[in-house]
Amino acid sequence: MPRTSTPLAALAVGVFLVSAELGSPAQGAEIKVLSAAVMKPVLLELAGQFEQASGHRLTISYVPAGAARKLVEAGEIFDVAILQRPAAEEVARLGKIDLSGLTTIARSGLAVAVRHGMKKPDIGSVDAFKQALLAAKSISYPDPAEGHAAGALFRQIIERLGIAEQVNAKAKLQKHPFSESPPQDYADLAIAQPTEILITPSFDLLDLIPEDLQDYNRFSWSIGVATHAREPAAAAALIRFLTSSKAALVMKKKGMAPGAL
Repeated sequence: MPRTSTPLAALAVGVFLVSAELGSPAQGAEIKVLSAAVMKPVLLELAGQFEQASGHRLTISYVPAGAARKLVEAGEIFDVAILQRPAAEEVARLGKIDLSGLTTIARSGLAVAVRHGMKKPDIGSVDAFKQALLAAKSISYPDPAEGHAAGALFRQIIERLGIAEQVNAKAKLQKHPFSESPPQDYADLAIAQPTEILITPSFDLLDLIPEDLQDYNRFSWSIGVATHAREPAAAAALIRFLTSSKAALVMKKKGMAPGAL
């Protein structure tokens, strides 16, 4: 008579398959990750889950998006990099990242934060957003000179709207990621990405800026394996994990849209 599988046997098979996909703990490797700082809230939650499931260890360096690209171009040693999609595609063409395995894992955008307890202005249209910027007593946004992608886009937006001089006259530039160094808690409005605003208690997320001003291609985040990665198989396992349904739930909770456009 054929032997049937028991629930325990089925569980054992499932554990074996997960280990085979992510990497056996007995074969655990150290994966060096270079990541744009915007992914920090997501990776802080997911890193431990990946390490427990795979047996691999993650060493993650977080830097502003523009700085991450420069490090890759300069020959930084890493196994996996998470960059803006256009930057990732460019460094792949330069031979720094394996283009064939380049994967977009999340999308973000520019958002507005208001100091906790402050009256929330209307930013539902381009004109309303413009008027809110002009009415604010002080505005904080990431310093483009530090490599912050959000600051570079915001500066382009205020130039496009013809209010760069007025905004910059009352601006407080963020040298560090918003969540690590909020603008002294004094700015009326702050520009940042939702992932950073949601973990900053002294500010509330108002909303994303109007669609017509967003650049979602520029704020799509792609992950790729270094062409000279020390641990390419472990790096590939990390990419599979970050494109899983479990990772997608965490990304949504942290204010990002999982996957590509």
